Amino acid sequence: MSVELLMNITPSESRVAVIEGGILQELHIERLASKGIVGNVYKGKVCRVLPGMQAAFVDIGLEKAAFLHASDIVLNTDCVTPTEQKQFKVADISTLVRQGQDIIVQVVKDPLGTKGARLTTDITVPSRYLVFMPGSVHVGVSQRIESEKERNRLKKITQTCLNELGGFIIRTAAEGVPEEELRHDAAFLQRVWAKVLVRKARYKSKNKLLYKDLVLPFRILRDFVGTKIERVRIDSKLTFTDIKEFTQEFVPELENNIQYYDGESPIFDLFDVENEVQRALERKVELKSGGYLIIDQTEAMTTVDINTGGFVGHRNLEETIFNTNIEATQAIARQLRLRNLGGIIILDFIDMKSNEHKRRVFTSLEQALSKDRVKTHINDFSPLGLIEMTRKRTQESLEHIFCDECSQCNGRGYVKTVETVCYEVLREVLRVNRAYDADHFVVYTSPAVAEALQGDESHSLGELILFMSKQVKIHAEPMYGPEQFDVVMM
Repeated sequence: MSVELLMNITPSESRVAVIEGGILQELHIERLASKGIVGNVYKGKVCRVLPGMQAAFVDIGLEKAAFLHASDIVLNTDCVTPTEQKQFKVADISTLVRQGQDIIVQVVKDPLGTKGARLTTDITVPSRYLVFMPGSVHVGVSQRIESEKERNRLKKITQTCLNELGGFIIRTAAEGVPEEELRHDAAFLQRVWAKVLVRKARYKSKNKLLYKDLVLPFRILRDFVGTKIERVRIDSKLTFTDIKEFTQEFVPELENNIQYYDGESPIFDLFDVENEVQRALERKVELKSGGYLIIDQTEAMTTVDINTGGFVGHRNLEETIFNTNIEATQAIARQLRLRNLGGIIILDFIDMKSNEHKRRVFTSLEQALSKDRVKTHINDFSPLGLIEMTRKRTQESLEHIFCDECSQCNGRGYVKTVETVCYEVLREVLRVNRAYDADHFVVYTSPAVAEALQGDESHSLGELILFMSKQVKIHAEPMYGPEQFDVVMM
């Protein structure tokens, strides 16, 4: 299936849409205001050593000195001289580093409030399938790859890619990846680190950035190394020029596929991307047959409920249910990618009596998820007819990026009924009357509640007024939310 990338670049935000077969499958977003420095590698200078804290402060050119703890200093750190490297065998911070020493460090935690960035000397440079470890000769394999045969295959391939620059850790995502793609990844990382070493030798002064993780457009190209990309269209002339240079040096096989988009309509209008993104934020997903999915994202897990909706089928109920479930497997796989949902996911398919139907639905789901670049693990139908699965978290979901907690419902997803709020108002008036001596009351509330108190619930309000023998005025406040009200004594 053809893959096309659309890159919409603005000064404050970069967005990349992954189009497969003419349909939006993934959306990647990076905003300038929320981009941190985690992963950046600096040539810094130790400005203060604190033996009592087993830590040192390192000047890497930021407003606040960064923090380096003794436990984050490793033997393979790339310091200025071999003699200094040997010192890292000692646990005492005063023997590991000295004031004024140049040191190569990587940021593992962004500055927060009054605290500076957290550093390590254990430098790693990640790519899609591998993590490069400068100065090492080791090849490690993720423990999550359980098959011993696959572990040996990956390790054997990667060992043939080693050179004097460093070793590798094989990531979980590499499971089942062809040899050619692994070699592409290894060669890319070695080229990147070679550039870092050139910069290190060139920079004689302190506080120099040696490496920073790629910005989104370049990171996407890196992660798609080995994927057959038909075309990459970019609507920024500057980014287009930069990416052309990047592909020439690091991903030459994509150089001829890069195009500058200067059309009159926005680039995301080409495949109706904007509308697809808006639909991806909705709870309900319509199926072509008339059925639908309900997707609920919570702190603990994401649930997907499948319903036949308006689909009545053509033969019998069992066949209708089966066809709806089969169609749902394709929609679920796409929605997981598009919404970037991760963690535990529970799929509530419509109950099927036939074990053969269950097997075919499960197989269809496996095939649909096989296109996902993010690792997933699926369990078969449970006794309750549910499918439990996990999907590796790679970044925030679309909902968390685009949306905030509702100020009206406080994130519940629903608000109290007008009738409920009316009764709360009446109880609060009665409580205030018992606690304080007042001549009359004014209730400020939302227009809907005010209308109900003066209409359908006017008899309840009248009974309260008779009981207290005091006047209660209702005032509609347009700025009040559906559950908000105030009782004022006069």
